[in-house]
Amino acid sequence: MSEGVKDSVEEKSEFGKLLKYTVLVYASGLFVGVLLDFLGLQRSSIGQWIVRALSGEGESIFDRVYALRRRFHRKSGSIAEAYGGGKFLPYLYALSAQMGANISGLVFLRKKERSWSKAINQYVRHPVMLTSLLVIFIVPIRLLVTRLMGFSPTAQVYTALETIPINLCWLPPLVGWLKGKLNLLT
Repeated sequence: MSEGVKDSVEEKSEFGKLLKYTVLVYASGLFVGVLLDFLGLQRSSIGQWIVRALSGEGESIFDRVYALRRRFHRKSGSIAEAYGGGKFLPYLYALSAQMGANISGLVFLRKKERSWSKAINQYVRHPVMLTSLLVIFIVPIRLLVTRLMGFSPTAQVYTALETIPINLCWLPPLVGWLKGKLNLLT
């Protein structure tokens, strides 16, 4: 197996793991929303925070744990590890994890290429990094449109259902997984 194909197989597998974490936390956010609604805590501010944290940024914690596990086991660096490792501030601001992942990916490319110009050239051609950058701009616009349309969650489960579709942090790992899958086919 050539080195490029081996890298694609590993990258596809890594991004696949990141996607599994995302699905797990989305389900957790929905479950907690249903549970809090059942308990009569539809408008609880702490409940809102928990549901939004799980539904919107919970995957960032799992992505970070994944990156730390890889480092602990001394696995070689990868763009998936850099992406997951860059998600370091998930609760300060909703998109901080995505911004951190984006910066971390650029730094990874800089170390790999040993030059900023080559790193930026790789960055603008890397579908995961471009998707991550796009997410940073799309999410606030989607939330604004949702609010302008008059949607305001009145129950915790609605909070989860609002947060999950707006949170597009699953897109970069999906793009990485698809890229790896397509590289295997060609």
